Amino acid sequence: MADSSGPDRIGIRAVSELTGLSIDTLRWYEREGLLPLVERGPGGRRRYSPAAIRFIRLVQALRRTGMSVDDVRAFVRMGSGLEWHDRRTALLEQRAAAIEEQIGQLRQDLAVVREKIAHHRDLKRRGLDCEDEIGTTRTARATRATRDGNEHA
Repeated sequence: MADSSGPDRIGIRAVSELTGLSIDTLRWYEREGLLPLVERGPGGRRRYSPAAIRFIRLVQALRRTGMSVDDVRAFVRMGSGLEWHDRRTALLEQRAAAIEEQIGQLRQDLAVVREKIAHHRDLKRRGLDCEDEIGTTRTARATRATRDGNEHA
């Protein structure tokens, strides 16, 4: 095992600050088997190597992009070595394709939101409230509700 007290090893608080993950989340990731590279220093304190921090960032990216905890755990448990290289690579390629799809959908959603922003700015420029523009629809609904109410009286 590598020297867990080396100068390139950092504690959990520093990892939390680097990654933005809470200390509780880091501990939970470890308990759930999502972090195989956590070493212990003198006194049993966690000491994270640069490789462990890179792996934590990978786990963060996988989780943020929708990969389930079970799938991340399966990825971690695949093992290391050349015999697992193709399976790990295939899983990461699948995740990358899913991320590309998400990005495409997010771009479409962003276009819709930006269009609505432009629409609201145009309404404001013309001195109209959102409700003013749909007033005829509201009037039609009110008329229909009144008519329907009279039919049931």
